[in-house]
Amino acid sequence: MKRFAIALAFVALVAAPVKAEDIVIKFSHVVAPNTPKGKGADRFKELAEKYTAGKVKVEVYPNSQLYKDKEELEALQLGAVQMLAPSLAKFGPLGVKEFEAFDLPYILPDRAGLRKVTEGPIGKKLLSLLEPKGITGLAYWDNGFKVMSANKALKTPDDFLGLKMRIQSSKVLEAQMKALGALPQVMAFSEVYQALQTGVVDGTENPPSNMYTQKMHEVQKFATLSNHGYLGYAVIVNKKFWDGLPAETRGQLEKALAEATTYANDIAEKENADAIAAMKTAGKTEFITLTAEQTKAWRAALKPVWDEMGSRIGKDLIVEMAKTSGAQ
Repeated sequence: MKRFAIALAFVALVAAPVKAEDIVIKFSHVVAPNTPKGKGADRFKELAEKYTAGKVKVEVYPNSQLYKDKEELEALQLGAVQMLAPSLAKFGPLGVKEFEAFDLPYILPDRAGLRKVTEGPIGKKLLSLLEPKGITGLAYWDNGFKVMSANKALKTPDDFLGLKMRIQSSKVLEAQMKALGALPQVMAFSEVYQALQTGVVDGTENPPSNMYTQKMHEVQKFATLSNHGYLGYAVIVNKKFWDGLPAETRGQLEKALAEATTYANDIAEKENADAIAAMKTAGKTEFITLTAEQTKAWRAALKPVWDEMGSRIGKDLIVEMAKTSGAQ
């Protein structure tokens, strides 16, 4: 039924010509409104409606209200929604495996290195790869660097042995958890809290703001401030819809998105720091800071994932990204 509903929405979209005075953009996402992505989406709505003088209405649907992780890209391609901001890992299953380079552990050492990738030639080239899929990539939004959480202390790679760790669908993240001796469990983001609560999975990885807003700290005794990986998003639109907009309107929306992107990326770091502070205050999760030696051991355990994924992602891209970000 879901696929049928999506198809009906697509027929309705293409049947009516796009007019500047009745444009509706449905912006669907899977996280809470009070996350960096949620706040970025709300800021885009505010600015888009302002700059188009109300000719464009943006409807934001957070927390998987419309579609879960695996459904939203199909919905965008079919025109049932016009805008998404999926995590970069989502493009691998779509056939654009190059985006999975962002999932490689420790390939983005800090925000400065990240910006060199997303705002430079690599970032532009990757977005262009979405066009044959009927998708136009517009911007990169940060969530942040990830922590590992579980109901046992995770200080060394051996601490992961046998743990069932939730991941989003990504061959790289699957290889990452296997390299640590864990058992990767692919699961929709909306289902993670209950799975942690009931013991279906033992732990997961997330930027702190996601961990906090989804209340995962209530059901995880330990979290390690590993910063081993990055979670970011690409703001994307249905290409046919975007290309069909009046040029003036598209320019106004691009201006709105540029400002919303700056806002979302500026607040991401603060939101994560605030989330860690709030979770520490709550007192249900013990936060672990790795020593230099422990970090070295994590890096050594995870570096083989780069070589393992070379044939999937592209060895040249991995080398280029590591060089650009300063990871090498």
